[in-house]
Amino acid sequence: MIDEIEMDAQERMEKSIVALRSQLSKIRTGRAHPSLLDSIMVPYYGTNTPLKQLANIVAEDNRTLALSVFDKSAIQAVEKAIMQSDLGLNPMSAGGAIRIPMPALTEERRKDLIKVVRAEAESGRVAIRNIRRDANSDIKELLKEKEVSEDQSRAGEENIQSLTNDFIKQVDKILADKEKELMEV
Repeated sequence: MIDEIEMDAQERMEKSIVALRSQLSKIRTGRAHPSLLDSIMVPYYGTNTPLKQLANIVAEDNRTLALSVFDKSAIQAVEKAIMQSDLGLNPMSAGGAIRIPMPALTEERRKDLIKVVRAEAESGRVAIRNIRRDANSDIKELLKEKEVSEDQSRAGEENIQSLTNDFIKQVDKILADKEKELMEV
């Protein structure tokens, strides 16, 4: 019983790490890359739609992304969604195309990106702690229903805490690596 709870918690914590890596991979330093816009949702006919379903996104050069929006009536909504994202991008529309110049990474911009990275890392830590809380409550429920002894319960909670500490260390390492990458010129 407790082993199943620990395995489930470990799998969920691993998924949290994968999600964190995915979020941080979208925060790029120098080059323009189409995946930078993957997280942007555009309100389109009343529903939030991923930008990549509304437009073809290509890297025109190292510093510029070009979007050709399939439905010309959605250009305004696409521009607004890009501006409102926390990526700090300023799209410029020219006819049916939208160009997004990548801002040069000034010291101030790097610090802003580091704030975003730290917020993502904290979200990852919170997710891992929530998984710990859920696993511990499952173990307490087993104890309450007398399906496990107090010693088994305590050992299970200690294992969950150890697992949590390991995954939080992974989050901290991922954060440190990303901060280092952002501060390099």
